[in-house]
Amino acid sequence: MKTNLFHIAFLLLTSLSALAQMQPFALQEVKLTGGPFKNAQDVDLKYILALDPDKLLAPYLIDAGLPLKAQRYGNWESSGLDGHIGGHYLSALAMMYASTGEPELKKRLDYMVAELARCQAKNGNGYVGGIPQGQLFWKRIHKGDIDGSSFGLNNTWVPLYNIHKLFAGLRDAYEYAGNQQAKQVLVSLGDWFVELIKPLSDEQIQQVLRTEHGGINETFADLYILTRDKKYLETAQRISHRAILNPLLAKEDKLTGLHANTQIPKVIGFEKIATLTGKADWSEAALYFWQNVSQTRSVAFGGNSVREHFNPTTDFSQVLRSNQGPETCNSFNMLRLSKALFLDKNDVSFVDFYERTLYNHILSSQHPEKGGFVYFTPIRPNHYRVYSQPETSMWCCVGSGLENHTKYGELIYSHSANDLFINLFIPSTVNWAARKIKLTQRTEFPYQNQSELLVETAKPQEFSLQIRYPKWAENLEVLVNGKAQPVDGKPASYVAISRKWKSGDKVTIRFTTTTRLEQLPDGSNWSAFVNGPIVLAAKTSTKDLTGLFADDSRMGHETKGKLYPLTNAYALVGDPATYLAQLKPESRLRFALDTLTLQPFYEVHDARYQMYFPTFTKAAFAEQQTHLKQQEAEALTLEANTVDKVNCGEQQPEVDHQYTGEKSDSGYDEERFWRRTRSYIAYQLQNKGLTGRYVDITALDDIKPENVSFLINEKPAEILVNQRKTIRLKADSNEVVTLKIVAQNGKSSPRINQIRILTK
Repeated sequence: MKTNLFHIAFLLLTSLSALAQMQPFALQEVKLTGGPFKNAQDVDLKYILALDPDKLLAPYLIDAGLPLKAQRYGNWESSGLDGHIGGHYLSALAMMYASTGEPELKKRLDYMVAELARCQAKNGNGYVGGIPQGQLFWKRIHKGDIDGSSFGLNNTWVPLYNIHKLFAGLRDAYEYAGNQQAKQVLVSLGDWFVELIKPLSDEQIQQVLRTEHGGINETFADLYILTRDKKYLETAQRISHRAILNPLLAKEDKLTGLHANTQIPKVIGFEKIATLTGKADWSEAALYFWQNVSQTRSVAFGGNSVREHFNPTTDFSQVLRSNQGPETCNSFNMLRLSKALFLDKNDVSFVDFYERTLYNHILSSQHPEKGGFVYFTPIRPNHYRVYSQPETSMWCCVGSGLENHTKYGELIYSHSANDLFINLFIPSTVNWAARKIKLTQRTEFPYQNQSELLVETAKPQEFSLQIRYPKWAENLEVLVNGKAQPVDGKPASYVAISRKWKSGDKVTIRFTTTTRLEQLPDGSNWSAFVNGPIVLAAKTSTKDLTGLFADDSRMGHETKGKLYPLTNAYALVGDPATYLAQLKPESRLRFALDTLTLQPFYEVHDARYQMYFPTFTKAAFAEQQTHLKQQEAEALTLEANTVDKVNCGEQQPEVDHQYTGEKSDSGYDEERFWRRTRSYIAYQLQNKGLTGRYVDITALDDIKPENVSFLINEKPAEILVNQRKTIRLKADSNEVVTLKIVAQNGKSSPRINQIRILTK
């Protein structure tokens, strides 16, 4: 049975690249044998098994009208995104089973798929989903009743994004674990969706796609791969978002201000569709996007975004200041895009980015002992991260986090018809069954700059070992059975060792690395220490770690501890040539920097930390510190006086404050987000302890009371001050403040930027 399951997985994994040089190994063929990645896989396995399948299935049973076996989870699973973790869980079960062979994973996977099939049968039309009142919602869409914004479609929280997780989970259950029933449920669900959108015009479909929808186009390309039915490939192209695709086709950067993780899965879909249709321009669009994000929008550890959105490439100041740094979901999807482009284009530069992000963001995003996944990774000096818990936390980055640590074996090796490629230096084995070759990699990298490869083969045979010469390596030395080999290659390429290999042959790979400073992409005076591919950081404090392990609150994934002033950050002062000389080696990847100790960022947990360091000449230090101190004082004073706030036009803040509205749109201008309406918009804020006395509203346009009215808890608000683009209302005596903004006289409201409840 195992052989049959492997054969299914192998065929599916290689179908896209059958004509390409580079092909992946199935997860079943690669096993981790030690090191931090094996530890992360083991910790993730415990987290996966701590979750209750019946609780994850509850939203699907509710929607199908079937009796519950357990109450659903709370948090995001009970506040509009019901069922999304269930889809991720299918993927995690399938990939972890493929990676480890743990039978309990297969047992749970088969059970969940059977329950989903039961829900699908009860619905009777091919549909299965956990979206609240899903049947009613989709009927409205089928009729062309569409009112969408960036995250709300007919005031429902990202329903296509939600159902995409189920599409992907069912695909993975079949692809990685050979569950035939998953394929049947998936095809029926796909047929339902094709019929759902059949009456809609292309314009209406693009209107639906304004709302975050994950990689729904990719999963229909996958359905085509599984069935070879062209209707799925046609659907995949039809549900590709033109507002994102067209600028990329024209090589135009229109990304600033967009919700980052909304875009990345779409581009993965563009790339997959390109491989199936021969649309070279779509693949070039995906490549342009990857280059833009990886080279101009990513910080040292590979992550991107601030408060979930792409910041200007010329200004990373908000990324430095915010406690909502790069989001883990973004890197989860950037790795998927990097892998797809690598297999398509055979370019090792994709692996350089993949490796950097894998070690420094993905590996660091799970607590290595207690488990738990990170949503935001701030680069603000002296700040920290929050970890999820199985019973309390159901965020998107929990869903992708469950998957992240199941598939570390996916790109350590790859192969062509005759060559075996070593892409990453991670202790593991690969079993190339088709060629009857087994390779064992023994390494302690990055703590040792060496790796050994042991060859086992049924009989002597000729092939090439293609060893990656990393971009970060100062040099590369290769020995076969102790004898040095000529290295015909350069950094960011492969070195081919061709011979007739026999069992017992040993290849030794050695390289050297140095520590260097990397500036932020905007060229500002903030730099990170990097050794080889490893980003170094220093623990600075274990104080004020409020909410380190998340509760079940809607914003439990965001840190609640105080912001330490940026002026408290450790600074590098003097001649730039002396900055690196200040490091004093203590041991491998440990450096003293005055009172600080730099170490790999993925080792830094349960503490505040500093990753980026401001750099100054002696002459500039005092002046710039004074300017920064003034800016910080103003910002921190405002935050101290704020009881609650909404950043309008940003996805999570609006979801967190129960946004509703009609005839509304949002955007990004003047480096600020906004939302406006031709009807109404409403938010629910919290005035805890009734300490807030005022509701301040700021806009990008003049606020004219004759064209817009304000209601607080359904009563006309008392306007205290109107200063053109800022208006102050009197807060009422309720702890829950529902603010409704209504357009008047047939005119659009001003572009509302921010709403705050203030104490003074």
